Amino acid sequence: MQRLARLKDDVESWRELERRATALEELVDLAIAEGDPSLEDAFSNELTELEGQLEDREFRAVFSGEFDERSAILAIHAGAGGTDSQDWAQMLLRMYLRWAERRGYRARILDLSPGEEAGIKSVTLEIGGKYAYGYAKAEKGVHRLIRLSAYDALHQRHTSFALVEALPVAEENVDVVINPEELRVDVYRASGAGGQSVQKTSSAVRIVHIPTGIIVTCQNERSQLQNKEIALKILRARLVQQDLERKAEEQARLKGKHVSAEGGHQIRSYTLHPYRQVKDHRTDYETSDTAAILDGDLDELQKRYLLSAVK
Repeated sequence: MQRLARLKDDVESWRELERRATALEELVDLAIAEGDPSLEDAFSNELTELEGQLEDREFRAVFSGEFDERSAILAIHAGAGGTDSQDWAQMLLRMYLRWAERRGYRARILDLSPGEEAGIKSVTLEIGGKYAYGYAKAEKGVHRLIRLSAYDALHQRHTSFALVEALPVAEENVDVVINPEELRVDVYRASGAGGQSVQKTSSAVRIVHIPTGIIVTCQNERSQLQNKEIALKILRARLVQQDLERKAEEQARLKGKHVSAEGGHQIRSYTLHPYRQVKDHRTDYETSDTAAILDGDLDELQKRYLLSAVK
């Protein structure tokens, strides 16, 4: 029923564009017949708006994946680089929160592990909205930052890495069914920021999916039940993503082409010193407006990658 509702919305949006285009064509024909050039600017503005909406609708055709319309779960993990990489992971978290805000998506941090000195070791957040996963999958891979370190006494240039994972939000008992007997659930006291009350009870949850070995933890909420529900949500998303990767590997094997694990790819570099540049290594697109990118303006980067991926 949800899929049917989405398809009806898509069909209706195309029909509305068709109605507006037909009405505009009739008005243009009428103006030409009456020889009234004063309406040319009005027609031009309406045509520009229609063209923009048509281009947007055509671009959405790249979202042909099974889960592209779904909400997304983004996981960011600090990599090599110590405190600098943990700070880089926090910068990426801010970038994606701003990106979600720009697109009108709902963003919620599900779990966060703070760094010892600064930044974060890892964070998992949910991005809610139509096509959130379709866009977010353009962010999967290793992100590299080159800058003058704020955590180096000599203020030398450092290179930091962070891994971004994108998972589709799974529907419970529809996309994947989890057998409770295949889970090992451990509870422990939460650590990190949150006040003394956080550590008074064993509210943090660790779930191990025995058949796959996938481990999911959550300690953000005060309630053990809430943490367990969030951990199960992340586990379902990881199981769906694992199935997608298995199918992709099988398809690549049938084609006779080897595909490396995505976590090993450096997809994008952000250089803040000695010059400013963001470069996507998959499309070779680059821009010097690093401030806008780090403030969540990812549309052009994502659009170019998604279009190249369907060619």
